[in-house]
Amino acid sequence: QVEVEESGGGSVQAGGSLRLACTAPGRSARTYNWAWFRQDPEKDRTFVAAVIRSGGYQYYADSVKGRFTISRDNAKNTVFLQMDSLKPEDTAVYYCAAGQGILSTIRTPSAYSLWGQGTQVTVSS
Repeated sequence: QVEVEESGGGSVQAGGSLRLACTAPGRSARTYNWAWFRQDPEKDRTFVAAVIRSGGYQYYADSVKGRFTISRDNAKNTVFLQMDSLKPEDTAVYYCAAGQGILSTIRTPSAYSLWGQGTQVTVSS
């Protein structure tokens, strides 16, 4: 069963941009909190960004503040992660996740019940 579908990964040079997209077939985006996490072979899975169920608040890891933007298009039932000013340290597999946890768990992987398969982002120097 496909729970979440991600797209938009690729390879760019430092300073470039990518836009990731995430959908949950058969589900309404407004039903869930949405988040992006990332993981590379040398690191644990870490929080990147999240948007609360209502859409009224967005949360970011300190390492991506000012460079990444999470957004939700309710008409398209799609969540996006716009990534600008990319750095080599942003290289990772990016995972989209959906869940219904409380606000205090917004940055915690265990708060999310639906996960995508991941999309590779590679940033070269």
